[in-house]
Amino acid sequence: MKRSTKIAAGAFATLGLAVAVAFAHPGGMGPGRMMQGMQHGPMAGMHAGDAAFQADMQLVHEMLAGHDKIKRTVENRPDGIRTVTQSEDPQVAQAIKAHVGSMEQRLKDGRIFNLFSPTLPVLFDNKDKIRTTVEMTPKGAIVTQTSSDVRVVAALQAHAEEVDELARDGMAAMMRGMRASMMGGAR
Repeated sequence: MKRSTKIAAGAFATLGLAVAVAFAHPGGMGPGRMMQGMQHGPMAGMHAGDAAFQADMQLVHEMLAGHDKIKRTVENRPDGIRTVTQSEDPQVAQAIKAHVGSMEQRLKDGRIFNLFSPTLPVLFDNKDKIRTTVEMTPKGAIVTQTSSDVRVVAALQAHAEEVDELARDGMAAMMRGMRASMMGGAR
């Protein structure tokens, strides 16, 4: 086995163990537990200098834990996407709204929040080519993102597919994304 493959496999095993331990904890992951396990090892420095990272990570955790309570539709358009993400559960609905608001601001500010997504670097690198409108609803958010750049449109649509997978499969989808990223392969 190549040295780089061994390193990636070791990093993934370490991360997987941290996630497994966090989920096995009697109180669940709770606020910050996953981040405590990630601040050392393969993900160290991933959020350096970003004070909001942990709060954003907590929102992701809440949505992953409640993924079975999320209803999501995506409309691919010739110039982008329109997504409707909602939940009947008030706590999950609030997490959706807070996450959408935070990610909209991160995109405007160019402060990437990337948990192994191959599409987010393209979107953040081209943030000035994306027009975003957000409508908060009582149960979540409606987001429309468009661009005149075909590469950006493709990335918007691919990212919507990634989010669909997370909403459908929860932590299992996140782990597939981590594995694919660390191993350099497809999901």
